[in-house]
Amino acid sequence: MGDGVTEATRRKAIRPENRWVILVLLALGLMISFVDRTSMSAALADHHFVHEYALTHVERGWLGSAMFWSYGLLQMPMGWLVDRYGVKWPYAICFLLWCLAAAATGLVTTLSALILVRLLIGVAEAVVVPATYRYLANNFDETRKGTALGIYSIGGKMGPALGAPIAAWLIAISSWKAMFIVTGLAGLVWLMPWLLMLNNDFPSSAELAAARRRAASVPLGNLLASPVVWGGLITNFCYSYFAFYCMTWMPAYLVEQRGLSLQQSGLYTFFSFAGIAIVAAFAGWAADRLIARGHDAVLVRKSFIVAGFIGGTTVLLGAYAPSPHMAIFWNVVSLSLLGLVTANNLALVKLTLIPKQAVGLNTGLQQVATSLAGGVSASLSGWLLHLGGSYTLPMLAIFVFLMLGATSTVVLLQWKWAPKVNESGHGEQQNEDMAARTLLNANTLSSKDRPISR
Repeated sequence: MGDGVTEATRRKAIRPENRWVILVLLALGLMISFVDRTSMSAALADHHFVHEYALTHVERGWLGSAMFWSYGLLQMPMGWLVDRYGVKWPYAICFLLWCLAAAATGLVTTLSALILVRLLIGVAEAVVVPATYRYLANNFDETRKGTALGIYSIGGKMGPALGAPIAAWLIAISSWKAMFIVTGLAGLVWLMPWLLMLNNDFPSSAELAAARRRAASVPLGNLLASPVVWGGLITNFCYSYFAFYCMTWMPAYLVEQRGLSLQQSGLYTFFSFAGIAIVAAFAGWAADRLIARGHDAVLVRKSFIVAGFIGGTTVLLGAYAPSPHMAIFWNVVSLSLLGLVTANNLALVKLTLIPKQAVGLNTGLQQVATSLAGGVSASLSGWLLHLGGSYTLPMLAIFVFLMLGATSTVVLLQWKWAPKVNESGHGEQQNEDMAARTLLNANTLSSKDRPISR
């Protein structure tokens, strides 16, 4: 095991020199994934697309939700994969596959084939979040996690922010088929810097054996026995329910109920997601600064999360707004305030309260809730729209889930309920951390650049 640990710590000593560059690449990868998954929302608001497939409201909901089901199903296997086989190559292979599947969305001719390619996109995109958190756990300490996640989450918000108006513009100047092909293939330019800049972290046989032992020290049973993990599942579901509603139904809501054109709906969708991106980055940075001054990390991050969930409930004011202008205002404000949740919830339930050995597996588990929220949000909103004839019922559902998220945060996310580490894995992690610190000291790296494990 000695050679494996030496190699692992050598990589850790090199990686901090370019970790912020890699973080930007990870944010861009997330942005591209969201462009490819939310391009469908623009198509669902295009009457040519709807008429070609003769879609009902319920069928639109199922089509909008298709990729989330396969995405959720593969989250835990992808977490298992990156915990053992690294980040670089699993991510690169899956990235290529989902871009090609996204482009193929514009080439298929039947509804069943359309659903199939959306399922394939979900399978390949399942690697994105587990791989990212595996990288962050290895390279960012507690006082930088919020900032790192704030930067990373910008990609998730700018994806739909840019994707909606770009997709609407491409549909307007050409067709929905060309939109899918262009947005799918354009993302492939990301692959070259990823392959050139990221260190190869594919493990040797000795490193693979060590990774297996570490991962086994926090088995799935330990995660499922933790109230923190269940609290994270609830908060991720409730947060994502609102975010995915905006990704899948906001353009259609603005066109059908508020009388905007498709291009205008794309523009205001951009403002909403740009707002949440900016607030998320600021909230992550602000929480880090408070933690660096000695405040309890869990209390600080929980305060931001609860404030964000409560702020997001202002979406209900938009539902009852008498004018389109006020409805648009509350749409933008409510989603922007939800940004107070973004980075701090991600840090708390995927890094801060989770043993490092289980970051990939836990992230995969948490992403099951996130993807389930995408599927439920898209399909339930379609059913509620059919039931009520307007978007008021879908927005009332959002209010309920946001309040549930705030309650779960207060009650379940506590230090004492973090997942337990079996003794053998805890000792091995301490040994590796000690070896890493020794090598870092030998290379005279400053303390602020050291990757520190909990």
